[in-house]
Amino acid sequence: QVQLVESGGGLVQAGGSLRLSCAASGRSFGSYAMGWLRQAPGKEREFVAAISESGGRTYYADSVKGRFTISRDNDNNMVYLQMNSLKYDDTAVYYCAADRTFGVLRIARSIEVWGQGTLVTVFT
Repeated sequence: QVQLVESGGGLVQAGGSLRLSCAASGRSFGSYAMGWLRQAPGKEREFVAAISESGGRTYYADSVKGRFTISRDNDNNMVYLQMNSLKYDDTAVYYCAADRTFGVLRIARSIEVWGQGTLVTVFT
Protein backbone atom coordinates (compact mmCIF):
# COMPACT_ATOMS: atom_id res chain seq x y z
CA GLN A 1 0.00 0.00 0.00
CA VAL A 2 1.16 3.56 -0.66
CA GLN A 3 1.42 6.37 1.85
CA LEU A 4 0.52 9.90 0.79
CA VAL A 5 1.77 13.31 1.91
CA GLU A 6 0.27 16.52 0.55
CA SER A 7 1.89 19.94 0.36
CA GLY A 8 1.34 23.28 -1.31
CA GLY A 9 -1.71 24.57 0.49
CA GLY A 10 -1.90 28.14 1.72
CA LEU A 11 -3.62 31.49 1.54
CA VAL A 12 -4.45 32.90 -1.89
CA GLN A 13 -6.55 35.73 -3.20
CA ALA A 14 -9.61 34.97 -5.32
CA GLY A 15 -8.61 34.72 -8.95
CA GLY A 16 -5.16 33.47 -8.07
CA SER A 17 -3.49 30.11 -8.54
CA LEU A 18 -2.01 27.42 -6.37
CA ARG A 19 -0.45 24.03 -7.05
CA LEU A 20 -0.88 21.16 -4.65
CA SER A 21 1.55 18.27 -4.59
CA CYS A 22 1.15 14.76 -3.28
CA ALA A 23 4.19 12.59 -2.65
CA ALA A 24 3.57 8.86 -2.56
CA SER A 25 5.86 6.30 -0.98
CA GLY A 26 5.78 2.65 -1.88
CA ARG A 27 6.76 0.65 -4.93
CA SER A 28 3.23 0.12 -6.21
CA PHE A 29 2.38 3.73 -6.99
CA GLY A 30 1.88 3.01 -10.68
CA SER A 31 -0.89 0.53 -9.91
CA TYR A 32 -3.06 3.15 -8.19
CA ALA A 33 -5.45 5.62 -9.67
CA MET A 34 -5.03 8.93 -7.83
CA GLY A 35 -7.38 11.69 -6.90
CA TRP A 36 -8.02 14.86 -4.98
CA LEU A 37 -11.00 15.42 -2.75
CA ARG A 38 -11.79 18.35 -0.48
CA GLN A 39 -13.77 19.14 2.61
CA ALA A 40 -15.00 22.61 3.44
CA PRO A 41 -15.98 23.55 7.00
CA GLY A 42 -19.33 22.06 7.91
CA LYS A 43 -19.60 20.13 4.65
CA GLU A 44 -19.04 16.57 3.54
CA ARG A 45 -15.89 15.54 1.74
CA GLU A 46 -16.37 15.90 -2.01
CA PHE A 47 -14.66 14.70 -5.13
CA VAL A 48 -12.50 17.17 -7.06
CA ALA A 49 -10.43 15.30 -9.65
CA ALA A 50 -9.03 11.88 -10.51
CA ILE A 51 -6.38 10.48 -12.82
CA SER A 52 -5.89 6.91 -13.97
CA GLU A 53 -2.86 4.75 -13.25
CA SER A 54 -1.09 5.70 -16.47
CA GLY A 55 -2.35 9.27 -16.52
CA GLY A 56 -4.30 8.66 -19.71
CA ARG A 57 -7.70 9.40 -18.20
CA THR A 58 -8.79 12.28 -16.03
CA TYR A 59 -12.11 13.22 -14.52
CA TYR A 60 -13.23 16.44 -12.81
CA ALA A 61 -16.08 17.67 -10.71
CA ASP A 62 -18.23 20.15 -12.62
CA SER A 63 -17.37 22.84 -10.08
CA VAL A 64 -13.67 22.79 -11.00
CA LYS A 65 -13.75 21.76 -14.66
CA GLY A 66 -11.75 24.19 -16.77
CA ARG A 67 -10.00 25.67 -13.74
CA PHE A 68 -8.19 22.73 -12.12
CA THR A 69 -5.81 20.25 -13.73
CA ILE A 70 -4.67 16.97 -12.22
CA SER A 71 -1.44 15.34 -13.35
CA ARG A 72 0.96 12.67 -12.20
CA ASP A 73 4.63 11.78 -12.53
CA ASN A 74 5.01 8.04 -12.15
CA ASP A 75 8.81 8.21 -12.31
CA ASN A 76 8.86 10.30 -9.14
CA ASN A 77 5.70 9.05 -7.40
CA MET A 78 4.03 12.45 -7.50
CA VAL A 79 0.54 13.75 -8.15
CA TYR A 80 -0.33 17.41 -8.68
CA LEU A 81 -3.39 19.58 -8.69
CA GLN A 82 -2.97 22.88 -10.49
CA MET A 83 -5.70 25.25 -9.37
CA ASN A 84 -6.36 28.42 -11.36
CA SER A 85 -9.01 31.11 -11.09
CA LEU A 86 -9.60 30.20 -7.49
CA LYS A 87 -12.87 31.16 -5.87
CA TYR A 88 -13.86 31.71 -2.26
CA ASP A 89 -15.91 28.49 -2.45
CA ASP A 90 -12.72 26.53 -3.19
CA THR A 91 -11.66 27.06 0.43
CA ALA A 92 -11.25 23.62 1.98
CA VAL A 93 -8.86 21.00 3.21
CA TYR A 94 -7.64 19.14 0.14
CA TYR A 95 -6.87 15.46 0.41
CA CYS A 96 -4.82 13.30 -1.88
CA ALA A 97 -6.30 9.84 -2.32
CA ALA A 98 -5.35 6.56 -3.94
CA ASP A 99 -7.34 3.55 -5.00
CA ARG A 100 -6.77 0.60 -7.31
CA THR A 101 -10.07 1.38 -9.05
CA PHE A 102 -10.40 4.67 -10.94
CA GLY A 103 -14.14 5.02 -10.44
CA VAL A 104 -13.95 4.58 -6.67
CA LEU A 105 -12.15 7.92 -6.30
CA ARG A 106 -15.49 9.70 -6.74
CA ILE A 107 -16.87 7.94 -3.66
CA ALA A 108 -15.12 9.26 -0.56
CA ARG A 109 -16.30 6.53 1.82
CA SER A 110 -14.88 3.78 -0.39
CA ILE A 111 -11.38 5.10 -1.04
CA GLU A 112 -8.49 2.89 0.04
CA VAL A 113 -5.70 5.36 0.96
CA TRP A 114 -5.77 8.97 2.18
CA GLY A 115 -3.23 11.66 2.85
CA GLN A 116 -3.46 13.93 5.88
CA GLY A 117 -4.75 16.94 3.94
CA THR A 118 -3.55 20.44 3.18
CA LEU A 119 -5.54 23.60 3.79
CA VAL A 120 -6.37 25.99 0.98
CA THR A 121 -7.89 29.31 1.96
CA VAL A 122 -9.16 31.69 -0.72
CA PHE A 123 -9.90 35.25 0.36
CA THR A 124 -11.71 38.00 -1.49
